[in-house]
Amino acid sequence: MMKQILKQLSKAWLAKKTPNFRRNLYDKIDFGVRLIGIKGGRGAGKTTLLQQYAKNSKYKPSQTLYLSCDAPMMEDEVLFEVATEFEQFGGKLLLIDEIHKVDNFSAQIKAIYDFLALKVIFTGSSAMILNHESADLSRRATIHSLPPLSLREFVALKSGILLPGYPLEELVKNHEDISFEVLEKIKPLEQFSLYQKYGAYPFFKESIADYPSRLLDVINLTIESDLSYIFNVDALKQNSLKRLLNLLCSAPPYEISKSKLSKDIEISWVTLSKYLHYMEEGGLVNVIAYQATQKRLNKPPKILLNNPNLFHVLCANPNSGSVRESYFISQLAHHHTIHAHHSGDFMVDNRFLFEIGGRSKGDKQVKAFENSFVVRDDIETGYNNVIPLWLFGFVGE
Repeated sequence: MMKQILKQLSKAWLAKKTPNFRRNLYDKIDFGVRLIGIKGGRGAGKTTLLQQYAKNSKYKPSQTLYLSCDAPMMEDEVLFEVATEFEQFGGKLLLIDEIHKVDNFSAQIKAIYDFLALKVIFTGSSAMILNHESADLSRRATIHSLPPLSLREFVALKSGILLPGYPLEELVKNHEDISFEVLEKIKPLEQFSLYQKYGAYPFFKESIADYPSRLLDVINLTIESDLSYIFNVDALKQNSLKRLLNLLCSAPPYEISKSKLSKDIEISWVTLSKYLHYMEEGGLVNVIAYQATQKRLNKPPKILLNNPNLFHVLCANPNSGSVRESYFISQLAHHHTIHAHHSGDFMVDNRFLFEIGGRSKGDKQVKAFENSFVVRDDIETGYNNVIPLWLFGFVGE
């Protein structure tokens, strides 16, 4: 029989006040689907999204059950059995948080879907864990990814100012006009500066002063809990991965080589490549490979911290070039295909070539290429093929 405490905790969770701000993903989800998964890094706002749906759905609180699978009360509980009892007593909507804490969760979710008449929405704190299991769920579930906040979302959450997003093609074509439209509403360089320090995760609203310590918790839990639990990364290797993050924080992107990384981290390149993949799925780094036609034998992919906020808690003197590139990738990677490029910094969608730098960056490296652009930091507006870096925080669909 389901523990009474689970029902009580669910009622208390449902009674909590829900933030008015909704992530862009919320309006893109087809909630008519019976089985939905939401994956993403820790702290991105997945639990809040569940709560917002519960409050806005047609289901009564008595028909809704919220389960957090990392709660001590869930120990020794079999998820399918809890769901079965819930349905037998009139349950309709099952919300499951931290699903990766359930052993063999894929099989249990499939059984709930196949044998019970429940609507199920589940989340996992680590994208890599859901990716690891989701192949078996792909025929049944619709899986969505929740990335860190964009600059546009940060402005909306912080100030309540709702600004439109623009398709990338429109943004690079009309960037001067779009910049002026934004300038009429906000001071973009001021907001951009704040965003880089504490804007990537919604929990900044709770306390800016506590933001650095909470972000360090996100990093440590991703490595110590998620990686170790799913992929058996031992304590020694965990420390090596933390050293890798510190190295990526302070080193310019062009100084990263296979031999340097392997030597400094004391892990072979083959093993390190595998761990980098895990860390990318967990929302700690972005690994940007060269296109197949441009790969070089000893040239590793570009490896960047996932977003600018990580730089401000991982080292005292972040490399400005790495911070810029990290921001650019973090704003585009969710909806676009990005490769490193031998002439510019990044090729996006096999169509647009971008070179990223400070306010005096020139176009010498990319001017021979069609659809090439110089992305400059510390400028409010651009001209011709020069685009301000902050503006890419307004790329949207």
